Amino acid sequence: MNPFNREKIQFYLTDLTTPVGQIINFVIALLVLLSSAIFVVETYNISPDARTELSILNTCILAIFSGEYLLRLWSAKQKSKYFFSVYSIIDLMAIIPYFIGFVDIRFIRLLRWLRILRLLRFIDKKFLFFSISEDTVIFARILFTLFAIIFVYSGLIYQVEHAINPEGFNTFLDAFYFSVVTMTTVGFGDVTPVSEWGRLLTVFMILTGVALIPWQVGDLIKRFLKTSNQVENTCSRCGLAFHDSDALFCKRCGATLPQVSPSSQYQ
Repeated sequence: MNPFNREKIQFYLTDLTTPVGQIINFVIALLVLLSSAIFVVETYNISPDARTELSILNTCILAIFSGEYLLRLWSAKQKSKYFFSVYSIIDLMAIIPYFIGFVDIRFIRLLRWLRILRLLRFIDKKFLFFSISEDTVIFARILFTLFAIIFVYSGLIYQVEHAINPEGFNTFLDAFYFSVVTMTTVGFGDVTPVSEWGRLLTVFMILTGVALIPWQVGDLIKRFLKTSNQVENTCSRCGLAFHDSDALFCKRCGATLPQVSPSSQYQ
């Protein structure tokens, strides 16, 4: 392939504005969700035939992810910079189990639950097939971060505890319940880990819950209060729709805003 094709591939793998880029990234996002759903379904008592079919489907998805990662690395202008980027590390951890899955290393198997984090790259102002505001992007990122952390911890604790503690961690839902109760520091005590790794993960859950959840929820409340104090007053120059109720100038471009009567703000 010539350099033009390389640049074209890099563009479409990161683009969320053109139809081709939107379709490619929509398919990738859909596969991430599908592979995460497969992990959850596999924790339940399903028939051997269904388990085999899910395993084949998951292998196909992993093969696609592997090809996508190699294309991203090959088309990157600065390969070392891309290789050590956050998204690249997440992508690499998601496909490592595919390459060395035949090795019985628990840590490697645990990495598969991190695949849900790949969806972070799609939460942007141009969200696949439609545009969203900056405040909505921040809302979505905060909510998804909270969900992703709980999802990953649930997968990890299930993977560690299920084999030796099937009564407490029989399905993913049991692990999810334990993660929510632990990270919110409620601690009912009806489900407890018995392994050293499980207890260590529980400590990390508690620390994460104490440090991260109040911070994220606080940002969410701040954004909600900020948004609730704004009114629709579209700037004639840049098109920004919402401003503070007493704003005279656009906060993006500085243009004079049309005056909004107090009565029209509540219509």
